[in-house]
Amino acid sequence: MNINELDTPSLLVDRNRLESNIAFMQDYADANHVALRPHTKTHKTPEIAKMQIEAGACGIAVAKTGEAEAMAQAGINDIFIANEIVGSIKLERIMKLSKSISISFGVDNPVPVRQAEEVFGAAGAVAEVLIEIEVGEVRSGIIEDKDFLALLEEIRKCPHVHLKGLFSHDGNSYHAPDIQACIDIAVGAQKRTLHFASLAEEAGLHCNVISYGSTPTFMNKVPILEGITELRPGTYALMDASQGHAIGTLGRCAATVLASVISKPTSGRVILDVGAKGLTMQERRDGICATEGKGTLLDYPDVHISRMFDEHAIIEDAAFSSKVSIGDKVRIIPVHICPVCNLYDCMYLVSGAEVLGKLDIAGRGKLQ
Repeated sequence: MNINELDTPSLLVDRNRLESNIAFMQDYADANHVALRPHTKTHKTPEIAKMQIEAGACGIAVAKTGEAEAMAQAGINDIFIANEIVGSIKLERIMKLSKSISISFGVDNPVPVRQAEEVFGAAGAVAEVLIEIEVGEVRSGIIEDKDFLALLEEIRKCPHVHLKGLFSHDGNSYHAPDIQACIDIAVGAQKRTLHFASLAEEAGLHCNVISYGSTPTFMNKVPILEGITELRPGTYALMDASQGHAIGTLGRCAATVLASVISKPTSGRVILDVGAKGLTMQERRDGICATEGKGTLLDYPDVHISRMFDEHAIIEDAAFSSKVSIGDKVRIIPVHICPVCNLYDCMYLVSGAEVLGKLDIAGRGKLQ
């Protein structure tokens, strides 16, 4: 099948670029003598996760318990939920998964540790946890030494909770003004994470895993400090326009959305049949990931989506309008691919204009 035979909008993934991206990151991890644990919240697709594992990844990361269940059902047996897990409902589900696969999850305060002790203790099982360290993203994670030490003490008191290690994410690297600033953020984030690993050692709790992640840093081959054991990037497999700008090329962008021209109400306005429900409204406005508009045309990299409605993308460009007709199909590089994958039931693997197959996005909508 030719891609122009597909209905629109459709999510496409270029196989050659996907395989190249997977190999690039695995080679980078191998060169730094660390494990690679891809964060599959980007693609939510078991077949791609399996490609990453076959290339050498030690396992995968996910963002949600439901994603872990979908990946486990597909046969993946080493999963880290890189997010805080709170509440007995989710912990019961994780405990059930722990009977058949290796699974761990994040914490950053004593409450879920006590909850895990109760749930896993009742089942005679052990919860494997990693403590999140806040390294500049201004999101979740431990900030103060005293809070970290208090959390370690809580874990020590819980015989059914085992500290597997630490994890961190320097999402603030997306806003770095240049590559040197990106490197500085990466080095600082690693040093801060390793500081807490040292505190744990001094307290008598060893961290087998010190996991650190962010795509812009790794795609720019930042130095990896001794003591980091695992890299946890996500977007690298598919890439997107913002990540492409972070490395100075859109040539690694494997994912595009196929859309149709459905209206040209003026000489300079083109309307496509995909909007926020197929591309999201996300933008990147600053730093190395800064991207113009709400989507970039693959074959017209200087043409961008200027406005978006639920079901319509608006392009205001007279020169582009003169080159396309009603019914023509175009491919859009999303600004941020992670939420885009969550909007489709499947993606089509392509090579050039040929459709090679369909991959189910099994983690789609698994938000609980």
